[in-house]
Amino acid sequence: MSVQQAHKSQILYSCYYSRNREGEQFIPEHVFSYQVSGSLSLNDGNEVYTFNEGDFRFCRRNQLIKFIKQPVPGGEYANVSVYLDQETLRNFAIEYGYQAAKRQEHCPPVMLLNPDPLYKSYMQSLMPYERLANPANKALLVLKLKEVILILLQANPSLADVLFDFSEPGKIDLEAFMNQHFHFNVELKRFAYLTGRSLATFKRDFEKIFHSSPARWLQKRRLQEAHYLISEKGAAPSSIYLDLGFEDLSHFSFAFKKMYGVSPSKMKV
Repeated sequence: MSVQQAHKSQILYSCYYSRNREGEQFIPEHVFSYQVSGSLSLNDGNEVYTFNEGDFRFCRRNQLIKFIKQPVPGGEYANVSVYLDQETLRNFAIEYGYQAAKRQEHCPPVMLLNPDPLYKSYMQSLMPYERLANPANKALLVLKLKEVILILLQANPSLADVLFDFSEPGKIDLEAFMNQHFHFNVELKRFAYLTGRSLATFKRDFEKIFHSSPARWLQKRRLQEAHYLISEKGAAPSSIYLDLGFEDLSHFSFAFKKMYGVSPSKMKV
């Protein structure tokens, strides 16, 4: 497996040769990506989005995402991504006079973009710049980021309401959010932020709703889901523990046996 990435760059080129790579991440900034080869599946806890070679996508900031990266048979997985941080977008909005007309609360977290010739020519123009994060290339990086913002706005004018919405997540239904995202293995402060709360308020509201601490509830909810998947769906413990937010199989097995009195590998289907 080889990976090429510009350290801390806003423009990243990734290449993998392994069978597949699975994981999860928090997306703090908007991302515009081009699938060079292979396929990518993204799961936000509600829907699964699949992208294949030649697809362009846009991911909104402040999202929890699980991913599966799959190389083509006998080939590679390759992807180019451009990260549009808030400072860059604020400066652009001031320079070009943009602002969000309204908050796009119901805009999908991940969007497949309709093909546009400018997208491909832009992505191709990035290929020579593997080390764009070098301080000497700062001015060039700024220009390339301005260019992609202009291209996105020309092809999708409605994205202005997404790109230039600089508000933080508002207070949302905590119970619904946690029931949808309990399997994401992130810190409590991340859950708090995404539900529009301080960590202290998050913990207080959580106790009122679930009558349990977040840590105890998360483990119990994940184990309940594991029990269902193993007993009703015939899932193998080794294939589900990561998807349910456990960091290693031994910890998952220990917690499962403590709760149900039997190890997950000995559950009868």
